Amino acid sequence: MTEALVTELIAAREARKPFAVVTVAATTGSVPRAAGSKMLVYADGKISGTIGGGKFEALVIADAQASMREKKPLLKTYPLREGSTDSFGAICGGDVTVFIEPQAVREALYLVGAGHCANAIAKLAHECGLYVSVIDDRVELLADLPPAIGRVSDLSPVDFIAAHRWQSDEALVLVSRNHEIDREALGAAIEQTGAGYIGMIGSRRKVWHVFDRLRERGVSAEKLSRVYAPLGLDIGADSPAEIAVSTIAEVLAVLRQRTAKHLRMEGK
Repeated sequence: MTEALVTELIAAREARKPFAVVTVAATTGSVPRAAGSKMLVYADGKISGTIGGGKFEALVIADAQASMREKKPLLKTYPLREGSTDSFGAICGGDVTVFIEPQAVREALYLVGAGHCANAIAKLAHECGLYVSVIDDRVELLADLPPAIGRVSDLSPVDFIAAHRWQSDEALVLVSRNHEIDREALGAAIEQTGAGYIGMIGSRRKVWHVFDRLRERGVSAEKLSRVYAPLGLDIGADSPAEIAVSTIAEVLAVLRQRTAKHLRMEGK
């Protein structure tokens, strides 16, 4: 794989852009590209690199898109010669076996707030392999985050939440510096659809206060029932690091539709 293709692959993963890696696994006879040739295929059919062009490549692109939808790798041989029952008109004179690998898109965590708890949550989420982005207007706090974590300082939480196209493998966690910011962000979040998890930090008193203000605006109980608040699993968390463990455990359990029950074996 060329350096340019590797750079693009890394960028696509960081941006959570679905794609598949297509590799020429084996060849026989006369074919356009040698074994080991690669290209990237995106969900919309766009490509980087080439494995030969023409009708052959178009068929591989279509198969790669199907492979991404099904989330299953595919090993397939394409005849590039006349006389084969599944020939599509190519006359190169050989066969090409292609391996298509859909790339798993990482789950994402979007954090409103960049204080101590948010910082700990962001770092742990990143270490767990999630795509992480933090929304806060305090640039000096965003600067303390690891380089791989995204930063949003030019949009308010409300504007970011309203503009983002939420997906079922994405979590929104509200851990801002005051309940007004959390309240407005939550008000925007529950009007959106698609997010797999919405959680807000705080005491039960804070949660009821925020919920009451939103109810006064006409927000339904059904919409509020989607919110995990106070967020996290009950592990007696106190420090920012413990709160991060509690939060990430709940986020992953919800996004992955797991029970978060003990794994201990009964009747050993």
